[in-house]
Amino acid sequence: MTAVKTLTKAEEQVMQALWKAGPAFVKDLIDLMPEPKPHYNTVSTLIKILQDKGFVDYKAFGKSYQYFALISKDEYSRNTMQHFVKGYFSGSFRDMVSFFVKEKDLSVNELEQLLQQIKNAKKEQP
Repeated sequence: MTAVKTLTKAEEQVMQALWKAGPAFVKDLIDLMPEPKPHYNTVSTLIKILQDKGFVDYKAFGKSYQYFALISKDEYSRNTMQHFVKGYFSGSFRDMVSFFVKEKDLSVNELEQLLQQIKNAKKEQP
């Protein structure tokens, strides 16, 4: 997998709207964004930055552009989590889970559910 660039908070907000909407025009993205709604020009500028970073492309309809994601939400999430775990937990997902257990952010039931997901994923692998 190629390295995925990091998004700013504002860029990520636009991508979240695009992932939710699927192919969309700027006005559609603004409708999906939380209050206070950003200005049309702000979203257009962010879309241009996202194009430059390789996250977004478009299809032209006359003078209007419909934008679509080039990177899936899952791919971005996976890359972001790997970067997070590498930066804060020396690349150890075990250490990350241990941290959340110590902070009481994960219950025994949630840990059992995670363990079951891991077991199921191992069964599905060839």
